[in-house]
Amino acid sequence: MSEITGSTPPVRPRVAVVFGGRSSEHAVSCATAAGVLQAIDRDKYDVVPVGIAKDGRWVLVADDPEPLRLAPGHIPEVDGSAAGVLVPLSTIDRALVALEPGRPPRELGDVDVVFPLLHGPFGEDGTIQGYLELSDTRYVGSGVLASAVGMDKHYMKVVFAGAGLSVGPYAVITDRAWRADRAAALDSSAGLGYPLFVKPARAGSSMGITRVHRREDLEAAVESAREHDPKVVVEAGILGREIECSVLEGRGTAAPRTSQVGEIEVHGDHEFYDFEAKYLAEEDVDLRCPADLPEEVADEVRRVSAAAFDALGCEGLGRVDVFVTEDGRVVVNEINTMPGFTPLSMYPRMWAATGLAYPDLIDELITLALERRTGLR
Repeated sequence: MSEITGSTPPVRPRVAVVFGGRSSEHAVSCATAAGVLQAIDRDKYDVVPVGIAKDGRWVLVADDPEPLRLAPGHIPEVDGSAAGVLVPLSTIDRALVALEPGRPPRELGDVDVVFPLLHGPFGEDGTIQGYLELSDTRYVGSGVLASAVGMDKHYMKVVFAGAGLSVGPYAVITDRAWRADRAAALDSSAGLGYPLFVKPARAGSSMGITRVHRREDLEAAVESAREHDPKVVVEAGILGREIECSVLEGRGTAAPRTSQVGEIEVHGDHEFYDFEAKYLAEEDVDLRCPADLPEEVADEVRRVSAAAFDALGCEGLGRVDVFVTEDGRVVVNEINTMPGFTPLSMYPRMWAATGLAYPDLIDELITLALERRTGLR
């Protein structure tokens, strides 16, 4: 974007911060937006907050992070009755348009980059990315394919394995298989052993995940996962430590950058790092970054994390979760192409421990988005 010289101040890039959405992670997305709206450099960027209500309506949201914070007793939600927003669909139009009852349409100005802080289906899965591609609008994060594959725990594992990365044993229960022969679908995971982790294939924030210790509890766990996605992934429990690494796209032709590796330790009544532990019970969670690992193992985690990022063709950001087994092997669990991004989330905390503060991380992601090519990439 060009700057106006002379006495006129430079034109600040306009960033549309988009959040909310139709998925079960609506509240998490609002909380992520609260963090970004609080920290983004207002001297450098002109910010337009845009919410997506649970029914899919795009609305103009007050530029105030406080109502968007997630806390015990307060689950934030985008108010769908606010002024509607029309998003451009042509390559020659960059303006957002506000639609207010009883008033003519009002242009909000051109948008230079969209920061889509959406988690789960209808946002993190390539849908909004495709929508933005229609108008050649630059945006933060991965493109359509990487977002779609990164959202689907089944195909994500297929791509990782095809790239030569180690993944754990798993089974997939499709909607058709479940409805056709429930017993056979359950038997498909018989060889995995216990405990098992039963997960919706296309959901995040630990929504719908159950740790199963007995065969008689498996059916109920699948049904719980199916409340979020008709396709379910059943994973074998892996004996090892759960380690995470944040990945940031390199500038130009540079390789992806990786953070110090981190490890979560969960206390209290949580069997694993569940939704409550992630967002509502901060006192039950300890983050160690850097994790207490031999240097060569930590280096291997970073190498594998960058390889996973590249295997999917990711852009912008990604958080890679792995297991480190007792014999030092690194097994990829999953990648999140739009990981939790509140100031307390693992992705920015690991970068902060590496020396890149939260506001600077936001700035770097927007810079990467502004530099990306538009059209066919």
